[in-house]
Amino acid sequence: MSFTYQQATSVADAAKAAAGMDTKIIAGGQSLLGAIKLGLAAPESLVDLSALQELRGVRLTAGMIVIGAMTTHADVAASAEVQRAIPALADLAGHIGDRQVRNRGTLGGSLANNDPAACYPAAVLGLGATITTDRRSIAADSFFTGLYETALQPGEIITSVSFPVPDKAGWQKFRQPASRFSLVGVFVCRMDTGVRVAVTGAAACVFRASKLEAALAQEWSAAAAQKVSISPEGLNTDLHGSADYRAALIPVLAGRAVTAAG
Repeated sequence: MSFTYQQATSVADAAKAAAGMDTKIIAGGQSLLGAIKLGLAAPESLVDLSALQELRGVRLTAGMIVIGAMTTHADVAASAEVQRAIPALADLAGHIGDRQVRNRGTLGGSLANNDPAACYPAAVLGLGATITTDRRSIAADSFFTGLYETALQPGEIITSVSFPVPDKAGWQKFRQPASRFSLVGVFVCRMDTGVRVAVTGAAACVFRASKLEAALAQEWSAAAAQKVSISPEGLNTDLHGSADYRAALIPVLAGRAVTAAG
């Protein structure tokens, strides 16, 4: 297999180069390169974003933590701003994959790939974040559309993600020990606008758990979360766990996340 390789010098340069149907954007490469090796992806051209320093970094502004799309998981976990404002987000980033993945993988790459068991989608949806691209802003509730599918259009590039700073937020995952992906992961958040609960690893795509949101809006406690019954309908069954098993895990992890949030 052979393909052409181009290192982008600007976001506009990358967007222009990525317009081809057989072109893939490469950020950290932790998802795409593995897919290429397994024959699951066969792009004719790669556009590398690694030189775009303007897509890196963390800043706190107007009650938002804004993180550049090319910021690595390790840098998010180590950020003093993230640790102070949204410690659950720093904790989540610090437990993604292994050291290699954390030091190479990026926020934007994870979201664009939208693996059904990835951790970041739970934080983005749970916090009601906004994904900014080279073309527009997309609310988290509209971004994740299905198995490995997002609202991104061909050639559209994520540039940053803005996370509202919550009153409280917590994250817990039951990880698959070999891959370290979430067999089930639950992110809980309480803010002025209400309670949000996002679940990853349990279905084809990250989703909000409305029954848990309603219960925690009434009473923010681990006990309230763990009393909720989750239907296994639509949840994944595979060699790692049945739909019933995942359904039973969700309220347990939600309760632990509430405890972690305080």
